[in-house]
Amino acid sequence: MATAVDLRNITLAYGSFVAVANVSLTIEKGSFLTLLGPSGCGKTTILRSIAGLVSPTSGDIEIAGRRVNDIPIHKRNIGLVFQNYALFPHKTIFDNIAFGLKYRNVPKATIAEKVKRALEIVRLPGTDKKLPSELSGGQQQRIALARAIVIEPDVLLLDEPLSALDANLREEMRVELKQIQRQTGITTIFVTHDQSEALAMSDVVVVMNKGKIEQIGAPAEVYEHPQSEFVASFLGNANFLTATVTGGREGAIEVKLPDGATLTVGGGNLRPVKTGDTVRVVVRAEKIMLRPSCSTPIAGKIVDVDYLGALARYDIDLAGGQRVRALSSLHERAHASGEPVALAIDPEHCRIL
Repeated sequence: MATAVDLRNITLAYGSFVAVANVSLTIEKGSFLTLLGPSGCGKTTILRSIAGLVSPTSGDIEIAGRRVNDIPIHKRNIGLVFQNYALFPHKTIFDNIAFGLKYRNVPKATIAEKVKRALEIVRLPGTDKKLPSELSGGQQQRIALARAIVIEPDVLLLDEPLSALDANLREEMRVELKQIQRQTGITTIFVTHDQSEALAMSDVVVVMNKGKIEQIGAPAEVYEHPQSEFVASFLGNANFLTATVTGGREGAIEVKLPDGATLTVGGGNLRPVKTGDTVRVVVRAEKIMLRPSCSTPIAGKIVDVDYLGALARYDIDLAGGQRVRALSSLHERAHASGEPVALAIDPEHCRIL
């Protein structure tokens, strides 16, 4: 697969503060890649460096095989959608979308065709004579997207474009954005701190922390096989259990919890450990099954219950003093605070960090 964007040892520093530290990243043509992480992790700084809004302190940026470090933003052939859409309030929708085409001296007849096509792609035909103020927030976001894709950019950069929308509309726009990306085939780099957006929309997720890349992989890979405690905790509800390695067999490791209960860790990709090692085992909350007390070796007591509609979230104190969280479907029997329970955990759903 051809490379759309290549970052080579990118560092961006502001005085003594290093926002991005020696990051290298190759982005394949036609892919949807998400930079995911908490505020201040460097994800937006990387996006802005690709756009040409900031210059790297060191390292090289290539777009479509061309080094662009010294090329200004208007000559990089990128589409950019901001969190606040940045539409021209006094220009019509047509003129907003056509802005980049006029700047490129595209013939009027071709501009009209391209704007019409862009409006069809974002499912807003017939709005070309309206002003942005006459459209809803979700519609304005689509117009900003149409303006970005109408120039047929080499790369589409999306800087938290859904964060200003309400929850229901945000979920709807996730689907829209992914469908539009697939339809156009434009390489897309999406910045968000929302793990559900990243997992739902991306071909590749890049998890960032403190200016560095923690893990790169497909959504299922980074969620099911986190390589660090940060990745495990940032993506989903993760439990971390301290345990001691007691032995192993092919494809599995046996560990003992502080209360003496045993747990089998499997699922492949096992880290090299030896008997007697103290390890951290990560288990997702939704992978813990609750059973009647004494039906499995791991016993606990429910100390808090949150009902979340179709699911219930249980905080459970284990006999050895550790606390875990479980997510359970309410199609099963609901449990009450103070109730003793036993935890059943499939070895395939455990990971040693």
